[in-house]
Amino acid sequence: MSFFKEFREFAVKGNVVDLAVGVIIGGAFGKIVDSLVADIIMPIVGLVFGKLDFSNLYIVLGSIPAGVANNLADLKKAGVPVLAYGNFITILVNFIILAFVIFLMIKQINRLRRTEEAAPAPAAPPEDIVLLREIRDSLKRP
Repeated sequence: MSFFKEFREFAVKGNVVDLAVGVIIGGAFGKIVDSLVADIIMPIVGLVFGKLDFSNLYIVLGSIPAGVANNLADLKKAGVPVLAYGNFITILVNFIILAFVIFLMIKQINRLRRTEEAAPAPAAPPEDIVLLREIRDSLKRP
């Protein structure tokens, strides 16, 4: 019975719940960034570089069998080895954007923490004042 009690205490601790919430929000945030990269940023980058579609950039590493179209989907379906570097470029841009957004968030959190910590604590009175107060308080007692 104590094993289950320990597990329950562990599972409902604040840190575990916070971590679970962070993972769930992180997954949803990852989907938002994926959409931002695939649907907004990469088409703009493709337009700037001559209407390139990075997801279809590849190099064929083997021979193409007869009757197979020379596009990435058909080549992969036929089992032809291809180096799909366009997909890598898309994922790399996705990572850079995600890392930059997280950097901005952490920077803002640190700035807020610094402003909270900047409020000076009241200075402790000098030792002679503390001693005088103690003497005063002891003389007040009957």
